[in-house]
Amino acid sequence: MSELSVVIAPDSFKGSLSAAEVAAALAEGWLEVRPSDRVRLLPQADGGEGTLDAIEAARPDSRRHWLDGATGPDGRAVRGCWLELDDSTAVVELAQVSGLPLMAEPDALAATTTGVGELVAAALDHGCRTVLVGLGGSASTDGGAGALAALGLRLLDPDERPIGAGGAALMSLASVRGEARRPAELTLLTDVTAPLLGPAGAAAVFGPQKGATPDQIVRLEAGLARLAGLLGGRTDLPGMGAAGGIGYGLVQALGGRIEAGAPYISRLSGLDEAVADADVVLSGEGRFDPTSLTGKVVGHTLGLAAAAGARRGVVAGQVATQLDDVWTQALVDLAGSTEAAMAEPRRWLVEAGRRAAAALGG
Repeated sequence: MSELSVVIAPDSFKGSLSAAEVAAALAEGWLEVRPSDRVRLLPQADGGEGTLDAIEAARPDSRRHWLDGATGPDGRAVRGCWLELDDSTAVVELAQVSGLPLMAEPDALAATTTGVGELVAAALDHGCRTVLVGLGGSASTDGGAGALAALGLRLLDPDERPIGAGGAALMSLASVRGEARRPAELTLLTDVTAPLLGPAGAAAVFGPQKGATPDQIVRLEAGLARLAGLLGGRTDLPGMGAAGGIGYGLVQALGGRIEAGAPYISRLSGLDEAVADADVVLSGEGRFDPTSLTGKVVGHTLGLAAAAGARRGVVAGQVATQLDDVWTQALVDLAGSTEAAMAEPRRWLVEAGRRAAAALGG
């Protein structure tokens, strides 16, 4: 049995296991079948849930900082966290302080991004000059208003009082005063190409996922349009609608730039170099479907593997698409049902790793 170089680079299985846990389980199964192979684990993310974990796993120089009492998306206190790298760079993950799972119940009109701004401010207070913000999984459609207010921008109503929290409050926005604190360099990581406004924008496309009714979507759209009318700039650029429009707010008010999250984290983690020398590349996510190929971790990883001439495999909770020359395995098929797969995801990932080794290791 010849020794193979194997790279295991999955996304997280959202609501189940982190990318690092998925990679470890797949590797365990693979090595049971092919113990002499050189297996490298490089958990990935695309700016959403798991971004902090993926970068931390790839950067031994990183250090976590905790912020007790950060403002959660529904105003309740949450424990926030940001990651410091040794080059004065901070990494903030929106989903960790402003994510939809943190809501006691969906509130599309009032959910806020205040906690994101508080984490960025904490990193600036610590002396960081470069900030990466992973966008994804947001509970809010406030255009980043909460984050900007936490960074010192004054968003005022006609009576020059601060507006309330959430996207609906933007309808009372009359003026924007002052300047927000800003890092020397701000990069926003996302897998979303939506503009801020319109039928493909933040409110119309992502509002329903956050519990917004059709009437509420109209209100949220009007609020984002009012914010855009005061902050200016182009609202039609790809990514401006990311995470409820916070992509637009942070670009326009802080001078940030939007980048595709999967390629950025791939480069940062060393995945590009690892895949170039790999015989086999195995990726994975909760559901593998056509959207996986539109800027997400699995699609990006498969593209790197194809360019390198490596054998390719995908393990997912569910598999809803097939590609030529890509081996796939659905956990629901191994477990017999979605419920069984969700109940013991690690068990079935280990088994999927065994099957991947048998199928791709020959």
